[in-house]
Amino acid sequence: MMSFMTKQGHWKGHTCRFSFYATQCGGKMFLSKLCLFPFFSPLEVKTKFYNSETSDLFLEVQIQNSSSSTVFIPKVSLNPPEMYTGAELNTVNQSGEDECTFGTRTFLQSMEGRQYLYYLELKQEFSDKAGIIKGLTEMGKLDIVWKRNLGEMAMLQTIQLEREAPGYGNMTVSLEKIPDTVILEEPFHVVCKITNCSGRKMKLVLKMCDTDSVRWCGSSGRYLGRLPPSSSLCLTLTLLSLKLGLQVVSGVQITDKKSKKKCVCNNLAKVCVIPSMVKMKN
Repeated sequence: MMSFMTKQGHWKGHTCRFSFYATQCGGKMFLSKLCLFPFFSPLEVKTKFYNSETSDLFLEVQIQNSSSSTVFIPKVSLNPPEMYTGAELNTVNQSGEDECTFGTRTFLQSMEGRQYLYYLELKQEFSDKAGIIKGLTEMGKLDIVWKRNLGEMAMLQTIQLEREAPGYGNMTVSLEKIPDTVILEEPFHVVCKITNCSGRKMKLVLKMCDTDSVRWCGSSGRYLGRLPPSSSLCLTLTLLSLKLGLQVVSGVQITDKKSKKKCVCNNLAKVCVIPSMVKMKN
Protein backbone atom coordinates (compact mmCIF):
# COMPACT_ATOMS: atom_id res chain seq x y z
CA MET A 1 0.00 0.00 0.00
CA MET A 2 1.31 3.47 -0.92
CA SER A 3 0.04 6.75 0.52
CA PHE A 4 0.46 10.35 -0.60
CA MET A 5 -0.95 13.80 0.08
CA THR A 6 -1.96 16.39 -2.49
CA LYS A 7 -0.18 19.76 -2.38
CA GLN A 8 -3.31 21.60 -1.31
CA GLY A 9 -3.28 19.64 1.93
CA HIS A 10 -7.05 18.97 1.90
CA TRP A 11 -7.10 15.34 0.82
CA LYS A 12 -5.03 12.27 1.53
CA GLY A 13 -5.11 9.18 -0.65
CA HIS A 14 -4.19 5.53 -0.40
CA THR A 15 -3.58 3.35 -3.43
CA CYS A 16 -4.52 -0.20 -2.48
CA ARG A 17 -3.34 -3.09 -4.65
CA PHE A 18 -5.15 -6.40 -4.36
CA SER A 19 -3.78 -9.64 -5.82
CA PHE A 20 -5.68 -12.84 -6.50
CA TYR A 21 -5.28 -15.99 -8.62
CA ALA A 22 -7.23 -16.70 -11.76
CA THR A 23 -9.04 -20.00 -11.63
CA GLN A 24 -8.25 -21.20 -15.18
CA CYS A 25 -4.59 -20.39 -15.92
CA GLY A 26 -3.37 -20.01 -12.36
CA GLY A 27 -1.64 -16.67 -13.05
CA LYS A 28 -1.71 -13.71 -10.73
CA MET A 29 -4.01 -10.78 -11.44
CA PHE A 30 -3.96 -7.41 -9.74
CA LEU A 31 -6.48 -4.68 -9.03
CA SER A 32 -5.51 -1.18 -7.88
CA LYS A 33 -7.96 1.18 -6.23
CA LEU A 34 -7.39 4.80 -5.21
CA CYS A 35 -9.30 5.82 -2.09
CA LEU A 36 -9.52 9.47 -1.06
CA PHE A 37 -10.67 10.82 2.28
CA PRO A 38 -10.61 14.31 3.83
CA PHE A 39 -7.38 15.35 5.50
CA PHE A 40 -7.17 18.20 7.99
CA SER A 41 -3.91 20.03 8.57
CA PRO A 42 -3.05 20.92 12.18
CA LEU A 43 -1.77 24.31 11.00
CA GLU A 44 -3.89 27.41 10.53
CA VAL A 45 -2.21 29.78 8.08
CA LYS A 46 -3.06 33.45 7.48
CA THR A 47 -1.31 35.69 4.95
CA LYS A 48 -1.40 39.43 4.36
CA PHE A 49 0.33 41.66 1.79
CA TYR A 50 1.54 45.18 2.57
CA ASN A 51 2.20 47.79 -0.12
CA SER A 52 5.28 50.02 -0.02
CA GLU A 53 5.85 53.48 -1.49
CA THR A 54 7.39 51.74 -4.50
CA SER A 55 6.01 48.69 -6.33
CA ASP A 56 7.65 46.29 -3.87
CA LEU A 57 5.61 44.29 -1.36
CA PHE A 58 5.90 42.78 2.11
CA LEU A 59 4.24 39.48 2.98
CA GLU A 60 3.30 38.57 6.54
CA VAL A 61 2.58 34.91 7.28
CA GLN A 62 0.97 33.79 10.55
CA ILE A 63 1.15 30.07 11.34
CA GLN A 64 -0.67 28.63 14.35
CA ASN A 65 -0.82 25.06 15.61
CA SER A 66 -4.55 24.50 16.07
CA SER A 67 -4.19 20.85 17.14
CA SER A 68 -3.84 19.42 20.65
CA SER A 69 -0.34 18.02 20.07
CA THR A 70 3.09 19.39 19.16
CA VAL A 71 3.86 20.00 15.47
CA PHE A 72 7.38 20.23 14.06
CA ILE A 73 7.98 22.72 11.22
CA PRO A 74 11.45 22.13 9.75
CA LYS A 75 10.95 24.38 6.72
CA VAL A 76 8.84 27.29 5.48
CA SER A 77 9.73 28.66 2.05
CA LEU A 78 8.30 31.23 -0.34
CA ASN A 79 8.13 30.68 -4.11
CA PRO A 80 7.52 34.17 -5.54
CA PRO A 81 5.73 34.84 -8.84
CA GLU A 82 7.60 35.55 -12.06
CA MET A 83 7.45 39.34 -11.64
CA TYR A 84 9.12 39.37 -8.21
CA THR A 85 12.18 38.14 -6.36
CA GLY A 86 11.63 37.03 -2.78
CA ALA A 87 13.81 37.47 0.31
CA GLU A 88 13.29 36.16 3.84
CA LEU A 89 13.30 38.67 6.71
CA ASN A 90 13.36 36.05 9.44
CA THR A 91 17.02 36.25 10.47
CA VAL A 92 19.14 38.55 12.63
CA ASN A 93 22.86 39.14 12.40
CA GLN A 94 24.70 37.93 15.49
CA SER A 95 28.50 38.29 15.54
CA GLY A 96 28.64 38.38 11.75
CA GLU A 97 26.41 35.34 11.25
CA ASP A 98 22.73 35.20 10.31
CA GLU A 99 20.61 33.39 12.87
CA CYS A 100 16.92 32.53 12.70
CA THR A 101 14.70 34.81 14.78
CA PHE A 102 13.08 31.68 16.24
CA GLY A 103 16.42 30.22 17.29
CA THR A 104 16.95 26.48 16.92
CA ARG A 105 13.38 25.73 17.99
CA THR A 106 11.50 24.13 15.08
CA PHE A 107 8.26 23.09 16.78
CA LEU A 108 5.00 24.68 17.88
CA GLN A 109 3.13 23.66 20.99
CA SER A 110 -0.65 23.36 20.93
CA MET A 111 -2.29 26.72 20.03
CA GLU A 112 1.13 28.35 19.70
CA GLY A 113 1.88 30.56 16.69
CA ARG A 114 4.65 32.48 15.00
CA GLN A 115 5.03 35.10 12.28
CA TYR A 116 7.17 35.05 9.15
CA LEU A 117 8.01 38.09 7.05
CA TYR A 118 9.08 38.19 3.39
CA TYR A 119 10.12 40.96 1.02
CA LEU A 120 9.06 40.81 -2.63
CA GLU A 121 11.02 43.08 -4.95
CA LEU A 122 9.65 43.86 -8.39
CA LYS A 123 12.00 42.89 -11.21
CA GLN A 124 13.22 45.77 -13.34
CA GLU A 125 11.84 44.31 -16.58
CA PHE A 126 8.30 44.32 -15.11
CA SER A 127 8.38 47.85 -13.66
CA ASP A 128 6.14 49.26 -16.41
CA LYS A 129 3.49 46.58 -15.86
CA ALA A 130 3.13 46.99 -12.09
CA GLY A 131 0.79 49.97 -12.30
CA ILE A 132 -1.64 48.35 -14.72
CA ILE A 133 -2.28 45.13 -12.78
CA LYS A 134 -5.88 45.01 -11.62
CA GLY A 135 -8.11 42.61 -9.73
CA LEU A 136 -7.11 39.34 -8.09
CA THR A 137 -3.61 38.20 -9.08
CA GLU A 138 -1.57 35.10 -8.25
CA MET A 139 1.43 35.82 -6.04
CA GLY A 140 3.26 32.51 -6.01
CA LYS A 141 2.98 29.93 -3.26
CA LEU A 142 4.11 29.19 0.28
CA ASP A 143 5.45 25.71 1.09
CA ILE A 144 5.25 24.49 4.69
CA VAL A 145 6.89 21.20 5.66
CA TRP A 146 5.59 19.77 8.94
CA LYS A 147 5.27 16.54 10.92
CA ARG A 148 3.67 15.55 14.20
CA ASN A 149 6.48 13.44 15.66
CA LEU A 150 10.20 13.14 15.10
CA GLY A 151 11.02 10.25 12.81
CA GLU A 152 7.71 10.44 10.94
CA MET A 153 7.48 11.20 7.25
CA ALA A 154 7.19 14.95 6.70
CA MET A 155 4.05 16.37 5.06
CA LEU A 156 3.99 19.20 2.53
CA GLN A 157 1.30 21.87 2.79
CA THR A 158 1.20 24.41 -0.03
CA ILE A 159 -0.64 27.72 0.24
CA GLN A 160 -1.51 29.39 -3.06
CA LEU A 161 -0.99 33.13 -2.56
CA GLU A 162 -3.33 35.69 -4.08
CA ARG A 163 -3.49 39.46 -3.80
CA GLU A 164 -6.17 41.97 -4.68
CA ALA A 165 -4.32 44.68 -6.59
CA PRO A 166 -5.32 48.20 -5.49
CA GLY A 167 -7.49 50.16 -7.87
CA TYR A 168 -5.20 52.76 -9.39
CA GLY A 169 -7.63 54.26 -11.87
CA ASN A 170 -6.34 55.56 -15.19
CA MET A 171 -3.05 56.98 -13.94
CA THR A 172 -0.55 56.40 -11.12
CA VAL A 173 2.19 58.62 -9.74
CA SER A 174 4.85 56.82 -7.71
CA LEU A 175 8.04 57.96 -6.04
CA GLU A 176 11.27 56.58 -7.50
CA LYS A 177 13.96 58.53 -5.63
CA ILE A 178 14.12 60.93 -2.68
CA PRO A 179 16.95 61.92 -0.27
CA ASP A 180 16.93 60.46 3.24
CA THR A 181 17.48 63.90 4.77
CA VAL A 182 17.42 67.43 3.36
CA ILE A 183 18.62 70.82 4.61
CA LEU A 184 16.12 73.46 5.65
CA GLU A 185 15.43 76.03 2.89
CA GLU A 186 17.87 74.33 0.48
CA PRO A 187 16.60 72.86 -2.83
CA PHE A 188 16.55 69.09 -3.29
CA HIS A 189 15.36 66.75 -6.04
CA VAL A 190 12.79 63.96 -6.17
CA VAL A 191 12.15 61.58 -9.07
CA CYS A 192 8.56 60.55 -9.80
CA LYS A 193 7.20 58.00 -12.26
CA ILE A 194 3.89 58.55 -14.05
CA THR A 195 2.19 55.43 -15.45
CA ASN A 196 -0.68 55.39 -17.94
CA CYS A 197 -2.96 52.55 -16.75
CA SER A 198 -5.64 53.17 -19.36
CA GLY A 199 -5.97 51.81 -22.87
CA ARG A 200 -5.61 55.17 -24.62
CA LYS A 201 -2.98 57.83 -25.16
CA MET A 202 -2.74 60.70 -22.66
CA LYS A 203 -1.61 64.32 -22.98
CA LEU A 204 -0.26 65.33 -19.59
CA VAL A 205 0.09 68.69 -17.87
CA LEU A 206 1.96 69.18 -14.59
CA LYS A 207 0.80 71.60 -11.91
CA MET A 208 2.68 72.18 -8.64
CA CYS A 209 0.97 73.79 -5.64
CA ASP A 210 2.94 75.19 -2.69
CA THR A 211 1.99 74.25 0.87
CA ASP A 212 2.83 75.65 4.30
CA SER A 213 5.96 73.50 4.51
CA VAL A 214 6.93 72.93 0.86
CA ARG A 215 7.84 75.30 -1.97
CA TRP A 216 8.17 73.96 -5.51
CA CYS A 217 10.83 75.28 -7.89
CA GLY A 218 10.22 75.68 -11.62
CA SER A 219 7.23 76.55 -13.75
CA SER A 220 3.82 75.13 -12.93
CA GLY A 221 1.34 74.21 -15.64
CA ARG A 222 3.95 72.91 -18.08
CA TYR A 223 3.15 70.35 -20.74
CA LEU A 224 4.79 66.94 -20.23
CA GLY A 225 3.95 65.47 -23.63
CA ARG A 226 2.06 62.39 -24.74
CA LEU A 227 2.09 59.12 -22.83
CA PRO A 228 1.07 55.93 -24.71
CA PRO A 229 -1.08 53.25 -23.03
CA SER A 230 0.63 50.95 -20.51
CA SER A 231 3.79 53.06 -20.50
CA SER A 232 5.58 55.31 -18.02
CA LEU A 233 7.77 58.39 -17.85
CA CYS A 234 10.11 59.60 -15.11
CA LEU A 235 10.06 63.20 -13.97
CA THR A 236 12.63 65.05 -11.82
CA LEU A 237 11.18 67.79 -9.62
CA THR A 238 12.93 70.37 -7.45
CA LEU A 239 11.56 71.72 -4.18
CA LEU A 240 12.60 73.03 -0.78
CA SER A 241 11.19 72.71 2.72
CA LEU A 242 10.40 75.61 5.05
CA LYS A 243 9.91 73.59 8.25
CA LEU A 244 12.06 71.22 10.29
CA GLY A 245 11.21 67.63 11.12
CA LEU A 246 9.34 65.01 9.13
CA GLN A 247 7.50 66.84 6.35
CA VAL A 248 5.01 65.60 3.76
CA VAL A 249 5.84 66.11 0.09
CA SER A 250 2.55 67.07 -1.55
CA GLY A 251 1.00 69.48 -4.02
CA VAL A 252 1.62 67.60 -7.29
CA GLN A 253 -1.25 67.47 -9.77
CA ILE A 254 -1.17 65.68 -13.15
CA THR A 255 -4.00 66.40 -15.62
CA ASP A 256 -4.87 64.52 -18.79
CA LYS A 257 -5.92 67.18 -21.31
CA LYS A 258 -7.95 64.68 -23.35
CA SER A 259 -10.16 63.26 -20.62
CA LYS A 260 -9.81 66.24 -18.21
CA LYS A 261 -9.13 63.75 -15.41
CA LYS A 262 -6.73 64.72 -12.64
CA CYS A 263 -4.37 62.78 -10.41
CA VAL A 264 -3.69 64.73 -7.20
CA CYS A 265 -0.79 63.62 -4.99
CA ASN A 266 -1.25 65.11 -1.53
CA ASN A 267 0.94 62.54 0.21
CA LEU A 268 3.61 61.61 -2.29
CA ALA A 269 6.31 60.95 0.32
CA LYS A 270 7.79 62.07 3.63
CA VAL A 271 11.22 63.61 4.08
CA CYS A 272 13.29 64.46 7.16
CA VAL A 273 14.32 68.13 7.22
CA ILE A 274 17.34 69.11 9.34
CA PRO A 275 18.89 72.53 10.06
CA SER A 276 21.98 73.76 8.26
CA MET A 277 25.14 73.19 10.29
CA VAL A 278 26.71 76.34 8.79
CA LYS A 279 23.84 78.53 10.00
CA MET A 280 23.92 76.90 13.43
CA LYS A 281 27.64 77.70 13.83
CA ASN A 282 27.05 81.32 12.86
